[in-house]
Amino acid sequence: MVGSGQCEQLRCGRPGHWALLLLLSTSSPMVFSLDPGWAQSPTLPPPDDIPEEILRTEIILEGRSPLDGEPLTATEYAELMEALAENPNPPQLSPRIRHLVFLLRVRKFFRTLIPFL
Repeated sequence: MVGSGQCEQLRCGRPGHWALLLLLSTSSPMVFSLDPGWAQSPTLPPPDDIPEEILRTEIILEGRSPLDGEPLTATEYAELMEALAENPNPPQLSPRIRHLVFLLRVRKFFRTLIPFL
């Protein structure tokens, strides 16, 4: 059991204890705010970085071929896309592959209705 003198000493501590604690808690943010290392934020981009808003407005003048991936100019890309769109003979699939695709689509439809099949 603790004596009454010890209890008062544990509860109160030194007479100026609370004033010192209050002084330290209010002055420590001021000390950190004066430190130059805390003034600069590490999350800001470097000053020579181009903002994304400006990059989005730039016109892209080069492209890549959808056939082989080689770099093309804007006019070559437009000509290639026109040539691909004007193809009079679209690729033909054999009737057997068309039937297999049809059966797979039917199977997918029935699996949505009855998932345990």
